[in-house]
Amino acid sequence: MAEKNSDLKLLSAWYSPMATRAKIALNIKGLEYENIEEDLNSKSDLLLRSNPVHKKIPVLIHGDKPICESLIILQYIDEVWSNGPSILPRDAYDRAIATFWVSYIDEKLFVCTKSILEAGEDVEKKKPHFEQLEEEILVRLEEAFNKYSEGESFFGGNKIGLIDIMFGSFLPVLGLIEEINGKKVLVDDKFPGLVNWAANFTANSAVTGTLPEIDRLILFAKAQQQKWALAYKATSAN
Repeated sequence: MAEKNSDLKLLSAWYSPMATRAKIALNIKGLEYENIEEDLNSKSDLLLRSNPVHKKIPVLIHGDKPICESLIILQYIDEVWSNGPSILPRDAYDRAIATFWVSYIDEKLFVCTKSILEAGEDVEKKKPHFEQLEEEILVRLEEAFNKYSEGESFFGGNKIGLIDIMFGSFLPVLGLIEEINGKKVLVDDKFPGLVNWAANFTANSAVTGTLPEIDRLILFAKAQQQKWALAYKATSAN
């Protein structure tokens, strides 16, 4: 049963992997919160006041205290509601390892998938990013899963932990890339550990209902790609 907490608000966007991370963490802790959907084309005064530096989501507002950036939000949730299931490893070394892979995911996977989507229908432009995704990034993550899961269902062992949340939030993006390019990326013969992990992750009660639907993501992505194409043409014309 979720713990009632009228002082918790989350500024988010339905399609954002970063916001999804915060939602999953709140679910793991069994916390109720008010989800406030932001239009990032017309940012609210609340968002601008709460995150005046980056002006981005997600922002968790606890009482009158805003907490920004997805990793920092997860760390805050785990520390403040420490009586619930832990998200970060308690051991200092394990926590350092998890944080390393979180950085890898945000520095490599995020940038790579964004580049693929921004390339639109330009096959040649997408090619090196697909190669990096399939031959480097997912290979590394498969190795990490096999090493740190110790035969269990998740990177965090027998329960969802920090790496699971940070990587799992990108599963809809990978699904989106597969759909719009007609090409499977997360395949069982190359990444059996990750395929099984993804199935277990998406079926978890803390995750169910938080991940955006692929069909809706496709429509959103196509609209974004049209905007990027128009912006590129306008820049090229100048």
